[in-house]
Amino acid sequence: MFLQLSNITKQFENQGKIQTVLSPIDVTIEEGEFVSILGPSGCGKSTLLSIVAGLTKPTTGEIRLQDSVITKPGKDRGMVFQQAALFPWMSVEENVLFAVRDSKNKEEKVERAHHFLKMVQLSSNLNQYPHELSGGMQQRVSIARALAMDPTVLLMDEPFGALDEQTRLRMQQELETIWLETKKTILFVTHSIYESIKLSDRILVMGTRPGSIIANIKVDIDRPRLRTNERVVNLEGEISSLLQKEIEKVVQEELKI
Repeated sequence: MFLQLSNITKQFENQGKIQTVLSPIDVTIEEGEFVSILGPSGCGKSTLLSIVAGLTKPTTGEIRLQDSVITKPGKDRGMVFQQAALFPWMSVEENVLFAVRDSKNKEEKVERAHHFLKMVQLSSNLNQYPHELSGGMQQRVSIARALAMDPTVLLMDEPFGALDEQTRLRMQQELETIWLETKKTILFVTHSIYESIKLSDRILVMGTRPGSIIANIKVDIDRPRLRTNERVVNLEGEISSLLQKEIEKVVQEELKI
């Protein structure tokens, strides 16, 4: 098993009451897979990703990455957040170099940083600062920085959620190109059905109250996956129906309160 989540649950205490955010989750992800976690707001997608990152401790269960139990953040997991989270006082180049700061070979560090900045098409922006970049460019720096760490798994928490539609489509294409080149294992949180279909080998659809995986869907459609592709349209409709049932369930529960 490459990445294995076993009996993962998460509970929080809220005003003296225990709130269950995640019910038991068991998932296995293979090396080189691009897996999306998709679900309605509040279903626990980001909480689950945070647990895999080691930023949040599960209430029960364990996560194993290449037979090692994850208990804290580590360099084997690179994280890209919805907001770029760059150091504003550092240039583009310096932000990416920060990811390889432990390397003693200066030439190798610079070469590695430039390699991934070239991959995200920012070779001509080395000396610019985050405030001089668009939102999409900032996210490309974040992706380059995460890749420069050479993580075993790349974790992405709605990285394109704050971008306008055109920029988001460009970023999806760039990420797909990078994944096809690197075959890095990616766990990707999104609320966009089409985005999950376009990018993923597999989609984990989550239900809510408490969060749980209600469908594990293999996306067996040739790339590139255009939105007009009949199989893409059909799968989008199938997933939309699943999510609509979850939303209706939540509404009915709220009406009973």
